[in-house]
Amino acid sequence: MKAPRLYIVAYDIADSKRWRRVFRLMHGYGEWLQLSVFQCRLDDRRHAELVGMLDELINTYEDHVLIMDLGLAENVEPRVVSLGKAQFEAVPRQPIIV
Repeated sequence: MKAPRLYIVAYDIADSKRWRRVFRLMHGYGEWLQLSVFQCRLDDRRHAELVGMLDELINTYEDHVLIMDLGLAENVEPRVVSLGKAQFEAVPRQPIIV
């Protein structure tokens, strides 16, 4: 199995019902950063699983999902400017219970 990678997932969902479904799904895959932005630490299998589930939930004519690969999770050194109450920290390595 390949080493996990760090992803930022941002989405713009036109319908509030679909938005809530995507939001709930994302909570199972990453850490919530802002309203429609999550940070995820995923191996290849979980990445493919997430992409497939998002593809089923969204309306491809009305919605937009961006999945940005920041690199290997263990080696990533994000260059992020974080203003306001919360500072950006990369998702730490931790066991995942499936």
